[in-house]
Amino acid sequence: MQKKETLPNGVRIVTEEIPHVRSVSIGIWVGAGSRDENEANNGIAHFIEHMMFKGTARRTPKEIAETLDAVGGQLNAFTSKEYTCYYAKVLDEYLDTAIDLLGDMFFNSLFLEQEVEKEKNVIIEEIKMYEDAPDELVHDIFASTMWRGHALGRPIIGTEQIIRGLTPDDIRDFINRFYTPDSLVVAVAGNIKHQDIVNKLRPVFGTVPKHGEKRNYTAPESHCLVHVKRKDTEQIHLCIGAPGLSMDDRDIYVLHVLNTILGGGISSRLFQEIREERGLAYSVFTYHNSYRDAGLFSIYAGLSRNNLNQVISLVGKELRDLRVNGITKAELSRAKEQLKGSLFLGLENVSNRMSRLGKSELCLNRVVTVEEAVERIKNVTVEDVVDLSRKLFKKENIVVTSIGPEVDEKQFEVVID
Repeated sequence: MQKKETLPNGVRIVTEEIPHVRSVSIGIWVGAGSRDENEANNGIAHFIEHMMFKGTARRTPKEIAETLDAVGGQLNAFTSKEYTCYYAKVLDEYLDTAIDLLGDMFFNSLFLEQEVEKEKNVIIEEIKMYEDAPDELVHDIFASTMWRGHALGRPIIGTEQIIRGLTPDDIRDFINRFYTPDSLVVAVAGNIKHQDIVNKLRPVFGTVPKHGEKRNYTAPESHCLVHVKRKDTEQIHLCIGAPGLSMDDRDIYVLHVLNTILGGGISSRLFQEIREERGLAYSVFTYHNSYRDAGLFSIYAGLSRNNLNQVISLVGKELRDLRVNGITKAELSRAKEQLKGSLFLGLENVSNRMSRLGKSELCLNRVVTVEEAVERIKNVTVEDVVDLSRKLFKKENIVVTSIGPEVDEKQFEVVID
């Protein structure tokens, strides 16, 4: 059973009671990410995430690391473009320990100069590692090409030059501006009681004063472009896509179905055609990222230069076929069952349940149940998928990016046709 309580200062607590398990997953979700940065401090949200593990008035960095390891628990965090999450998973008997640790990190981190300088080197090594992974880097280049000049187009991790210049005062200023009670959601799932959780969390989160600033977001303007980045790699890493849908778009579940049919699994059109039938690539898939007021849809493939013309021709063919001929009832039924199975299988993991609670409440101001999601997927029709395909895959929407050996941009014209 899912329940919610909003504390007087605006902090929201959402829970799901799962009495048949022995574990609890708890996450602090903050509505602050790289979208809240500017060109001068790009990467600071991710940097703050790292610094939350680097010491408080009560704990050294080593003691933070040891606290949950000592009881078999897990502690971690991640940063996205629109939110940051700090989370833990423990046996139910150690929930108080997890709450104490997360609260201490979240409210009492010191951001000492020496720890800041030390962590800069860690982040810069992470940036270098990322630069050496073209199969990951190409997705950032795709977003920056489509949304050039907009915060959603900038990388979450930042750049070495910017990271080198960050100070403890920059960190505190960002936290004061964006880590506000009305942008905080604490999500808890597992062997718990809702009122017990509220009673435990109220003393920690209920006294945080309201502060910060009102944020006004501007939706990104999309650009139809081809961007080729020359890099000495064995493969060409390719992204072909278009603007997608926002999180609360009425057609978001149609897009889930479309994504599944086109490249969302081993039975999808692109996987079968490009890998299984022709052996042109090892990795080929589609995905979509949704934000408050925008989204992007992308096709990825890693392939040899000699296979490029065939692959982009096949991608273009599939996109045209979706627009012109649509999908079969068998494809629709299979995609629906695949999505339904994925949703229900995810319920077997308390961390997945916690993440669904936190992200849904933070981004949509309500918890979307699995049952509601399944019902909306069930209502998707063949005509819905065809209509959305025609809306998304227009010539003027298509963006193409690649990393790898030098290629002629004219080779991509067949997919833009």
